[in-house]
Amino acid sequence: MKKKLVGLIGILTLITILSACSNYKFKPDIEYEVEDFTAMNHRGEEVSLEQLKGKPWLAMFIFTNCTTICQPMTFNMTTIQEELEKRGVEDYNIVGFSVDPANDTPEVLSEYLSHYTLADESKWNLLTNYDQKWIEQFALNSFKSLVKMPKEGDQVIHGSTFYLVDEKGTAVKSYTGYSDSADGVPYETIAIDIETLIKERLDK
Repeated sequence: MKKKLVGLIGILTLITILSACSNYKFKPDIEYEVEDFTAMNHRGEEVSLEQLKGKPWLAMFIFTNCTTICQPMTFNMTTIQEELEKRGVEDYNIVGFSVDPANDTPEVLSEYLSHYTLADESKWNLLTNYDQKWIEQFALNSFKSLVKMPKEGDQVIHGSTFYLVDEKGTAVKSYTGYSDSADGVPYETIAIDIETLIKERLDK
């Protein structure tokens, strides 16, 4: 009897979860227009805002000489991609803006990314080929995010936020990209948001 009851509860719980997912509506929590840009990715290819339009994309700010949060952030982004792969989501991009472009050449960025296991490397664009002043202004103007090269040392000041940009080039949601807590980064929520954005676009 107990086994039947536990089984029934499990089925009802699953039905409730599936129902909640099917009724999920994407709600933006920010609205930042991303400034037009053209940069070079880790494969040596030109990437522009215009090229990224048409699909949602996740943005982050990192650099390869970072001794603190950048490696965990990049790993967390690979975990999000795994969630997307599980859901069969393909229409998206991942964009990492280097905040240390003088050192982060395409070759250096490519070497950095090679240390991670990626579900689909073609979705990734680690960007560089701009100057320090530009990335600092771009981060502030487009994402309201602080990027600052310190007067001493080589550890660039930057945030740990992930941003979801919609197919029109507007940042519509922000998430924790790094956390000391095991459940601090909302991997599944981010994947669901991207999946929902794509579905809503296709339904229009």
